[in-house]
Amino acid sequence: MTYQTPLTDLDFVLHRLLAVSASDIPGYADLDPSFTRAVLEEAAKLSHDVLAPLNAVGDVQGCRLENGVVRMPEGFQAGFDALRQGGWTALDCATEFGGQGLPYLMHTAVNECFVSANMALNMVQGLTHGAYSAIAAHGSPAQKALYLPKLTSCEWTGTMNLTEPQCGTDLGLIRTKAEPQADGSYRVTGTKIFISAGDHDMADNIVHLVLAKAPGGGEGTKGISLFIVPKFLPDASGVPGLRNGVTPLKVEHKMGIHASPTCVMAFDGAQGFLLGDLHKGMRAMFTMMNEARLGVGLQGYAVAEAAYQSARAYALDRRQGRALTGAADPEQPADPLIVHPDIRRMLMDQKAFIEGARALTFWGASLIDRAHRMDDAEADALISLLIPVIKGFQTDKGFEMTVTAQQVWGGHGYIEDNPMSQFARDARIAMIYEGTNGVQALDLVGRKLPAEGGKAVQAFLGLVKAECQAHADPAMKAFTEPLRQASKALQAALGALMQQGMRDPNAALSGSNALMHLMGHVCLGLMWTRMAAAALADLAGGAGDAAFLTAKLATGRHYMTWALPEAALHLARIQSGGETVMALPPEAF
Repeated sequence: MTYQTPLTDLDFVLHRLLAVSASDIPGYADLDPSFTRAVLEEAAKLSHDVLAPLNAVGDVQGCRLENGVVRMPEGFQAGFDALRQGGWTALDCATEFGGQGLPYLMHTAVNECFVSANMALNMVQGLTHGAYSAIAAHGSPAQKALYLPKLTSCEWTGTMNLTEPQCGTDLGLIRTKAEPQADGSYRVTGTKIFISAGDHDMADNIVHLVLAKAPGGGEGTKGISLFIVPKFLPDASGVPGLRNGVTPLKVEHKMGIHASPTCVMAFDGAQGFLLGDLHKGMRAMFTMMNEARLGVGLQGYAVAEAAYQSARAYALDRRQGRALTGAADPEQPADPLIVHPDIRRMLMDQKAFIEGARALTFWGASLIDRAHRMDDAEADALISLLIPVIKGFQTDKGFEMTVTAQQVWGGHGYIEDNPMSQFARDARIAMIYEGTNGVQALDLVGRKLPAEGGKAVQAFLGLVKAECQAHADPAMKAFTEPLRQASKALQAALGALMQQGMRDPNAALSGSNALMHLMGHVCLGLMWTRMAAAALADLAGGAGDAAFLTAKLATGRHYMTWALPEAALHLARIQSGGETVMALPPEAF
């Protein structure tokens, strides 16, 4: 029951859904099927042979703090070295800094393989990618020359230090201070918590990006600046030298991702260097937010994929009871679990969500490429709208589907001898970090929907309408009609929220989570409609694997009939307003 990369489905999404090599996005013409398959096969080999076998090791051993250094589990150094030496950390980084310059979409596809195999280990290079992006966007030429080659290769790794004991989302409350020095640097003092990969022993240096308040910035988020604070101060030639005033005080004992060192970090007059403009730290931080949150949305379905594979294998192997229509395997004492309708329902729910979420995530990555590589404002607005949905909806449903996979195992899924407990525990964090899913829902309703007068959401609804009108094939009605009904529910929900918001903002925000989920279902309904059209075209033309395409269509029909009708439920919740949500005084809870 070892994880296997779903190469056929990755190929289908890249080349039939997105038709990447025919795209006008710069760099996409090079992504022909033979090239992407070669890249993904190598990523799959690394995932199967190196990363996946370390997953349970990391869960059992975890990380430990010894004499001021965090020690990683056995084998993790070799696994991380394999990622670095294979060039996987440099896939979409700029060639001028040692990267391969591939589109972000290819980073996303490869990242899925690594997350499914070993989410905790992959987080180290994932966070480094975020630090790379922030410095690439806001660093001075000297900062880029010093830090980006090392971050590209992961010789040095990166972190983002935002949260403090007294504040998480409300960053205006941070207390970390940055005092300017005569040489142009700053002395950073404060405590940060929940710092993923805050310290470890797998790299020569760790580059901390730290939000802090410098003098003269005023109150709240307007006074926040972003600083580069390396663990070891590089000398003039870029060689790590003196230890900076940065210390890990504690490694958190968490529910899951035990092999990801989540640290309490103390900055005691640490030397830091301003990144970007003074008092504009929030702008610099948000540069990397779309990519970071899409990456977490990917984690939601990628862990569910690994759990689904284990559940599928167990259902095919484990024998319990008989099929109600007669023994499926009369020569055996019992039939495999897969004969039972409720087991099949659970597996279909998982498969339909995972494949739809993969399609939405890859489409989102292509929109990021279009926005960045073509300076496309419409693509940027659309992906900004979709990001809270991709992050919030996919991690909520991803955890649900991971627990559903655990349920297929029954009692054996609840004991630590089997992998299902780790999958469930690891998947849970994705609903929390990079902004809790409640924050994602508030961001969607409060910021993204009204942006530019609702231009982005109207564009999205236009895409859905066009998709519903584009298909004359009678076989497509099983997809277009449910999507049309779900889209109507979304439009009605948007109207209800607008009316409620004018009367009572609490009523509108009470429905924010329901709106995020309703929109998530419409997004996956759109993806399934597009995938169904591609599958039917391939079957009609005799192209592709007929068994795979037939299964694709059946899986899509399951989503449209079993999952998409939840849109009506979410609409009913939104239309009910926030009266019951806000009814009780605080002391009555």
